[in-house]
Amino acid sequence: MPDLLLELFSEEIPARMQAKAADDLRRMVTDKLVAEGLVYEGAKAFATPRRLALTVHGIPARQPDLKTERRGPKVGAPDAAVQGFLKATGLKSLDEAKIQRDPKGDFYIGLIEKPGRDAIDVLAEILPVIIRTFPWPKSMRWGARSGKPGSLNWVRPLHAITATFGPETEEPDVVTFEVDGIESGQTTYGHRFLAPAPISVRRFEDYEAKLLAAKVVLDPERRKDAILTDAKQLAFAQGFELVEDQNLLDEVAGLVEWPVVLMGSFEPEFLKTPDEVIRATIRNNQKCFVVRDPKTGKLASKFILVANIEATDGGATIIAGNERVIRARLSDAKFFYETDLKMKLEGRLPKFDQIVFHEKLGTQAERIMRIERLAAEIAPLVGADVAKATRAAHLAKADLLTEVVGEFPEVQGLMGKYYALAQGEDASVAAACEEHYKPQGPADRVPTDPVSVVVALADKIDTLVGFWAIDEKPTGSKDPYALRRAALGVIRLIAENALRLSLIKVAGSALARLSVKPADASKLPSDLLAFFADRLKVQLREQGARHDLVDAVFALGGQDDLLMIVRRVEALGKFLDSDDGKNLLAGTKRASNILSIEEKKDKRSFDGAPDAALYSLAEEKALAKAIGEVKAEASAAVAKEDFAAAMSAMAKLRPPVDAFFDKVRVNDDDPKVRENRLKLLNEIRSATRAVADFSKIQD
Repeated sequence: MPDLLLELFSEEIPARMQAKAADDLRRMVTDKLVAEGLVYEGAKAFATPRRLALTVHGIPARQPDLKTERRGPKVGAPDAAVQGFLKATGLKSLDEAKIQRDPKGDFYIGLIEKPGRDAIDVLAEILPVIIRTFPWPKSMRWGARSGKPGSLNWVRPLHAITATFGPETEEPDVVTFEVDGIESGQTTYGHRFLAPAPISVRRFEDYEAKLLAAKVVLDPERRKDAILTDAKQLAFAQGFELVEDQNLLDEVAGLVEWPVVLMGSFEPEFLKTPDEVIRATIRNNQKCFVVRDPKTGKLASKFILVANIEATDGGATIIAGNERVIRARLSDAKFFYETDLKMKLEGRLPKFDQIVFHEKLGTQAERIMRIERLAAEIAPLVGADVAKATRAAHLAKADLLTEVVGEFPEVQGLMGKYYALAQGEDASVAAACEEHYKPQGPADRVPTDPVSVVVALADKIDTLVGFWAIDEKPTGSKDPYALRRAALGVIRLIAENALRLSLIKVAGSALARLSVKPADASKLPSDLLAFFADRLKVQLREQGARHDLVDAVFALGGQDDLLMIVRRVEALGKFLDSDDGKNLLAGTKRASNILSIEEKKDKRSFDGAPDAALYSLAEEKALAKAIGEVKAEASAAVAKEDFAAAMSAMAKLRPPVDAFFDKVRVNDDDPKVRENRLKLLNEIRSATRAVADFSKIQD
């Protein structure tokens, strides 16, 4: 079957756009092919700085013929309706139609046959549309044609379009079309400097091989592998280790078509600046990698760059140019760092009086004061030193006003730690300056130092309560203040440090310190708790737990101790995986269903204790006795927070519940006996609520 080769050759495409653009090209072309009845076997897209390429193999040479039936008017309908039907179906007369019987009468049916077209003609029709409607985040116009209505928008000037189609065993044909004066063909170009001459290509294998010979590595993954391997080997040869950086590797692979790895150096005196600042300087400004000394674990005065050319001087001029720029940038960073050290962190805090955190939530200075007070309240609850926690909360945001963080925002917090240590702060206080932002994602580390945990919780809870108070909650996919991330951070801090906190109480304390109050302040803590419940479901689902178990535990009400909720959910999950758990759940569901039906029928609930004098069967008595024993035993276990024991107690209900439903008719003819048995079913529901609301658990 024929294959398609498509290349869109342009000026340099920004590295950050390449991966998505390649995926968009594959998706748009293949979706159109399928919509046209051309079901392909496979497709793969590629991107380099100067081209998007796509190969689709196993495309049918021709569309299938399409046969459809069209229902027409009734037999005996007016002539105008008949003539309209004949015109729409292309039939010459009603003799070519067939008649189909229907309960409403006999109708004419016309068979429309639409012959399929050659796939190459379909491609010539759909490819220009895809190119013109390509979803670049940003695009531009260029050249003399750009002023004309309908002229092409593209991310960078588009120079050539390669489009061939044909079977592997034959010479492919050019898919002929033009876009804004650019005609498709089978000519592409290699490396801008190393092999700029035009290249004639046929199919993908030929195209990829000729590009490689012309100093272009088409596959971005292959470019990444080459860069990483060469960089590691070059660093190892000099006695160093490469500091790997996946994001930088992705970006650099999008900047070069023929990667050439080189090593440069800078003056050792710059190593007095923190490693993270050196790395940020070199990475952000020159897109270069740093290396470390494996003996010390500290950075070495070397860097690795990736050029896009094999220079005749072995890269000496390229290295010298990068060294010159990096030297200047490191000088700036060193100056910023040394300038920052001249002022203590607390000396910067008065500036926060003029910086608004949010127009409804006050200044940064007011927010810092709230975090300090909340940290002082949380500290005793988690075993942290109150004075250290308060001091850490006082200083934690100060590095935001330093020169280094102003230049490199990604090192905020970290620089706070360095500056705090430099001015002689306690190690826990300094660590909290860095760690109070953590965890910032599911893969981020959770602080364990009590002072860091306190400040991290205070910071996140103040943020959540503040934005809840001004009704700036996340909606749908929009979460501009990263409140979902903050809530997950609180959950992980509590769960992974095994902390016992009343979220409602802490949220109430945070709310009391806000200058702005919501219309119904009493509902805010419980509303926020529901948000935590949703985030906890996400967290547990990612860990493989069932989200409905979270609902079952939260449904009991008053559950704001996240650690206990997590432990209860874990114990409930293990219990429901057992035969006893599954059968008890089925029995409880059966009892709840019967109760729901009868309560609806009688328009009343069946609360209250059953009358033991009305028990006539042994199974009733056995169930009543078991419920009493289990309820007491499970409640005692829950009070001791021994949820495994509570589940074991629940398991004792299984035999009498099974026996009750086997032998006892709930809807007895005697109204009093019926009511008593329904009350007994309600007791089953009540007993299981000692550990969870089983009605919320999915079968």
